[in-house]
Amino acid sequence: MSRRADPAARAPRALLLPAALGVLLLIGPLVALLIRAPWGDLPSILAGGTVLPALGLSLGTAAISAGLCVVLGVPLAVVLAGADGWPAPARRLARALVTTPLVLPPVVGGIALLLLLGRVGLIGEPLYRGFGVTIPFTTAAVVIAQTFVGLPFLVLGVEGALRGVDARQQAAAAVLGAGAWTRFARVTLPLAAPGVAAGAVLAFARALGEFGATITFAGSLPAATQTLPVAAYLALNSDPAAAIAISVVLVLVSLGVLVALRDRWLRGIAG
Repeated sequence: MSRRADPAARAPRALLLPAALGVLLLIGPLVALLIRAPWGDLPSILAGGTVLPALGLSLGTAAISAGLCVVLGVPLAVVLAGADGWPAPARRLARALVTTPLVLPPVVGGIALLLLLGRVGLIGEPLYRGFGVTIPFTTAAVVIAQTFVGLPFLVLGVEGALRGVDARQQAAAAVLGAGAWTRFARVTLPLAAPGVAAGAVLAFARALGEFGATITFAGSLPAATQTLPVAAYLALNSDPAAAIAISVVLVLVSLGVLVALRDRWLRGIAG
């Protein structure tokens, strides 16, 4: 008997109302946004003012930050996936620190980045005094803020994918004389590739929508640090139509990411 026909698999009717309210809460605002969007004026709104520069900046910095997430996050995920032999407190602390940006208020993340990389920050002050390098309120600051919030998505996705890799294939490669790096590059990484790809796409989407840490750490300089979410926030009071148009673009991009991932990519992230 199929699961759909099994009465035991059906949800209790008492859960239908709160489930419907949950759907309304999740979908209702998006429906309202799409209904109220100025579709006829959308091309002219997006082509004028600071929207196109903000779009180009957002796409460029999000792509760079997603690449950085892969470069930094894959090794970190490999280390965490092999942390089962660590003492339990150390293992829990490491995973908690890696996932902290997921629950940290974005503005707090921006303040923390300022305290680390600002002109009087722990690392920023030596950079500024010794080399004249200033990071905050630059395009580099946008990339750093986006990487900070996007990195946990990739780490979690890759770690879950690595835990799903068949250890017997790695053992067989080791028996055949493959070293640790060869096993990782030719066996482990290809098998975990769906998780890496899914994590990178989610990191890109998260970077594209980042607002709090960006505006705190990078500001809102047109064509330099003003990303799409920042532009939407600034336009909300002066040009609501532009704010709605930018929001529609961000929603469509996010939906496109989720559709592109599909169930099998999401399963790769969940491990």
